[in-house]
Amino acid sequence: MAISPLENKINLILKRSSDLVVSLLVITLLLSWLIPLLALFIKITSRGPVFFIQSRSGKNGVAFNCIKLRSMYVNNDAHSKQASENDSRITSAGKFIRKFSLDELPQFFNVICGDMSIIGPRPHMLFHTEAYSEIVDDYMNRLHVKPGITGLSQVMGYRGEIKNKMMIANRVRLDIFYIKKWSVGLDIKIVFKTIRLILIGD
Repeated sequence: MAISPLENKINLILKRSSDLVVSLLVITLLLSWLIPLLALFIKITSRGPVFFIQSRSGKNGVAFNCIKLRSMYVNNDAHSKQASENDSRITSAGKFIRKFSLDELPQFFNVICGDMSIIGPRPHMLFHTEAYSEIVDDYMNRLHVKPGITGLSQVMGYRGEIKNKMMIANRVRLDIFYIKKWSVGLDIKIVFKTIRLILIGD
């Protein structure tokens, strides 16, 4: 794969610095009051923990604990089966928080810890990384950078359940395009597209 702008130390420092500043602002101004409200909503609609923590593939394939707000009933398939449309495992609170992508908000803490970036390829479950790498030749190249809370493939319509090879192949294509063409401007565009999608509940 061609050299990424993110291999430049100055660009890495710039991206990391912006990740930290934005994440601290989001956590302080938004999550400090929103997560307690969502936690209450989750607890009164279903039994189980507020947070759902899952091992996912990070930069260079190193696993990390990805934090989400729990949107499903506690079930035995949570770490092996993707959520699907009209999934019976999704709680009433989960339907709301997933519609507006609120379940992803705790990942700003993953950003603070250095496991994730705000923008980047979405992290997959470990067994999915193994499976997808066998059917898409360039799949592992998307692990050259930190995974993101949102990314180019997500704002281009490739989010949710992966049903066939074409869907994962297109995600990988967009993820690699992002890595090769990274710029501050591209990150800003993705942020604004993400905010728009969240506001309309897509």
